[in-house]
Order: sequence, then C-alpha cells, then structure tokens
Amino acid sequence: MIRAFPEAVRGADPRWQDLGLTLLVQVAVTMPFVVPRSPELPPTTWTSYAMTTAAVLPLIWRRRAPVGVLTAVLVLGGIYKVAVDGPGQPLPYAGLIAFYTVALQCALRVRAAVGLATVVLVSLSVGWETGTARELLFTLFVSAAAYALGRLQHTRQAYTEAALARAAELERANRIEAEQAAARERARIAREMHDILSHAVSIMIVQAEAGPVAVRRAPERAEAAFEAIAETGRDAMAQLRVMLGVLRTDEAAPRSPQPGIAGLTELVDRVRASGLRVTYERTGVVRELPAALEATVHRVVQEALTNVVKHAGAAAADVTLAYGPGTLTVTVTDDGRGPGDASGGHGLIGVHERAAAHGGTAWTGPGPGGQGFSLRVELVTSPLEVGN
Repeated sequence: MIRAFPEAVRGADPRWQDLGLTLLVQVAVTMPFVVPRSPELPPTTWTSYAMTTAAVLPLIWRRRAPVGVLTAVLVLGGIYKVAVDGPGQPLPYAGLIAFYTVALQCALRVRAAVGLATVVLVSLSVGWETGTARELLFTLFVSAAAYALGRLQHTRQAYTEAALARAAELERANRIEAEQAAARERARIAREMHDILSHAVSIMIVQAEAGPVAVRRAPERAEAAFEAIAETGRDAMAQLRVMLGVLRTDEAAPRSPQPGIAGLTELVDRVRASGLRVTYERTGVVRELPAALEATVHRVVQEALTNVVKHAGAAAADVTLAYGPGTLTVTVTDDGRGPGDASGGHGLIGVHERAAAHGGTAWTGPGPGGQGFSLRVELVTSPLEVGN
C-alpha cells in the first residue's frame, strides 16, 4: 500500500500535482514565521508573510508557463528582500522548483538564456546581501543541482515514453501476428474441409447416379455402389470429426494421423469404385517423407481425382509419384475434356497453396498429345537430400 502511493501521485491530474506541490512549498516557507525568533530580530508581519505567499502561488501554473513563473518568483522574491524586512528562508524553494521546471520543459535556447540570467541575478543578489564567495558558490551549486534534476527527469520521461511506444508497437505486432496465424489456420482448415467434402460428395453422387441403372441391369453392382457410398460417407465423417475437433476449446480434441502416401491405394480404390479407371505407380527411390509432406501429397491427389470425377467426364486417369533427389513430383492426368475447376474453383487454388507451403510449384495444362488434362506438382522433400 505504501508503494502504491507514489504511483497514485504520478497518475494524478498534473494540475492537482502542481497544487499539492505549491501547498508543500507554502508549508516550508511558513516555518520561519511560526518558529520562535530571537528577540534581537524584528518581529514577523502579515505583510512579509503575504509577500512570501505571493512568491509561491505562481508555482500552480509552472507547467503552462515555466519561464513566466520563474520570472514572477524571482521578481517577487527580489521585492521581498528589498522592500520587506521579513525572515529569510533556508533555501529559495519556489525559485528552485521554477528553475527545475524550465530545465525540464524548455528548449535548449530558452534554457541557455534563462540559465545565464539566473547566474547574473544570483550574483547580484548575493552581492547585495553578504557578498561572500561561500554563499555565492552554495547558491550557484543548488541552482545547478535543480537544473540537473530537471534534465534528468526529462531524460527519464523520454525513455519511459519510448519504452511505452515500443511496448505498444510490440503488442500491435503480436496482435497482427496472432491474427495472421489465425487466418492461416482458418485457411488450412478450409482447404482440408473442402478436400474432404468435395471428394466424398463427388464419389457419393457418382455412385448414387449409377445405382438406379445398376439395380435394373446388375443388382450385384448396385449393392457394391451403395456400400461404396456408405464407406465414403463414413470416411468423410471420421476425417471431419478430427478436423472439427481442432476447433473445440472446451476439451482436448481427438487426434489421429493425417492421411499420407500409404492411404493413396485406398483412395484410388475408392475412386475406381465410381467407375473411373485409375492407375497408380511410384518411380524412383521410394522413401519415407515427413508426415506434413505426405498429407499434402494425399490431398493433392485427392483433389485432382475429385476434379476428374466431377468435371472432366474422363474414362481413365493416371497417378504417378516420381521420387527425385530432394524432390517429389506428383502427376495426375486424365483423358477427359478439360481443366475442370481450374478456371475458378477453390480446389486447384488450394493445390497451389499446398505446393508453395513446401517450397514447391504446381502446373496445370493439357495432357499428353494435347488431350485431357494434367496436374503436376513438384515438392521439395528435404534440403539435406539435395546435398547428398
């Protein structure tokens, strides 16, 4: 509680601070008037006390007009010494505080002029009263100390303001970074949900459309089609449950591995069940890759095959994973009628974003011989592998 008191004073309105300081100085200058005096000294008078008080009152406006307040204090103090026979003060409290305020707030040119004038006035005042070098040096020393304290306080305030500005800037930077991270996470979740739903719904629509025909012509195929619809739906629900669990904040979300390259065989089989002939092969030195990279490969192939099923009207598609030194190239081609959603859908945009996240590139265009459509994605697998 004692430590909180200075903080409360610093946080108060400056006008109340100046009023409190003025009252404190007034108490100090009142002491010689209430302390018993030697009989040989002249008695105190209300006139001398009023003049002393008049020299203190300008401190209330010291922040608004520091030079004017210092001038008023010095003038009133000079009149007191010349015209009034009152008790002296141990220190010129009001003058020192006014001089401190000039050092704190004024520009260098103003401080230099005020400092020079103060030296002259102090020298004249000491010469008028005692003319001793001891009093002159003491008075100059006290005035220099007040000036130094003012400059130190100015430096401290500047440092505090700079520190607060840096803290505010750091807080803004952290907030922006957090917002960007949240935006990236939302984009990632949106891509994942798009890939999951788009693939599952496309396969289910194809199987559902083929179901009535199969019921009439080959009932055993109809049963397989409905089973494929159910299996695709269950797989999509499982993946969405994991994805949506990431968004839960009230309890720990269940975790399961992201789909990887090993899951491509099951993905291709599921697409084959829709009636599309799909070939899948891997070339080069097949090796295990980071989980994030394998998940990207899975999603790229999933998106490409989904586009083939939804848009291409193709009869066949080829999926190739070519392992190179430090790279993996994923190629999906079909014999359909064209680029699918490349003209405006979100799927291929997500493919480009996934490739860029792994330092890779994505290319789309006509298939071999200008027929069909081809998607090629080159991913960087590991910087260490490139150097080997």
